[in-house]
Amino acid sequence: MRITGMGRDMAEPGNRGGNDDSRSPWLRNGFVLAVAFIGFVAVIGVAVLVSSDAPEGGSTAASSTPGADARTGQPPPSAAAHRGDCPGLDDTGRKVPAAPPEGVDWKLFHSVALPSSKAAGPAVVEKDVARCYAHTPLGALLATSQISVRYLAADDWQGVTRAQTVGEGREPYLKARAASERTADPEALDGAAQGQIAGFDFVSYTGSTAVIRTVWRFQDGRMQAASTTVLWRDGDWKLEYPADPPAPAPVDSLAGYVEWGGV
Repeated sequence: MRITGMGRDMAEPGNRGGNDDSRSPWLRNGFVLAVAFIGFVAVIGVAVLVSSDAPEGGSTAASSTPGADARTGQPPPSAAAHRGDCPGLDDTGRKVPAAPPEGVDWKLFHSVALPSSKAAGPAVVEKDVARCYAHTPLGALLATSQISVRYLAADDWQGVTRAQTVGEGREPYLKARAASERTADPEALDGAAQGQIAGFDFVSYTGSTAVIRTVWRFQDGRMQAASTTVLWRDGDWKLEYPADPPAPAPVDSLAGYVEWGGV
């Protein structure tokens, strides 16, 4: 495991534990906030507990694909197949990871350690957008980890959101966050903190949909687990942004999860 690169710290407000959805309507639409890191609340001048991305319409059930693997539901991948302008990737594994994936490096992005793999992606990084993931469980896991942080922390968060998220909650989020940033109080910034990936568990996986629970550990030691869905769309994994997902849940340990993280 290797961590490279440095990102800019994202500040957080003094009150990290308050549940204040009434002051932030876009959070009720499923904005993953402190699940990835708490710092963004300071940018918009709100102190809230986290919300999470979950499958649109509340469905996380796996479906079967004709000719698919009997256990995963995924059609057999073709090695190093090109998809549009994405280069070929070598990962063709169809089994859901039951241990920390091999060949994964970690790089800090705005102080959050994000995983990548030469075999499974992201194969293309264009400024704030990291895309082109393998059509495999590992590719889905990497896409979930990367996109769920980048659409929050990136300088070009609008570009990341439009390019790599789908779902009913996307447009309300874009509109509400833009409005929030126009009225943000710079003096709300207070210190620096972020959550880090600590573990994962696949809820379900098919060739078209992956539902993954990710555990985030914060600097004060507390942990939360949130379910995120990625969909295979137009030759790549896209993060589903539902209209009204459930909130993440606090967890006391990583029992039942694959322990995995870059810091």
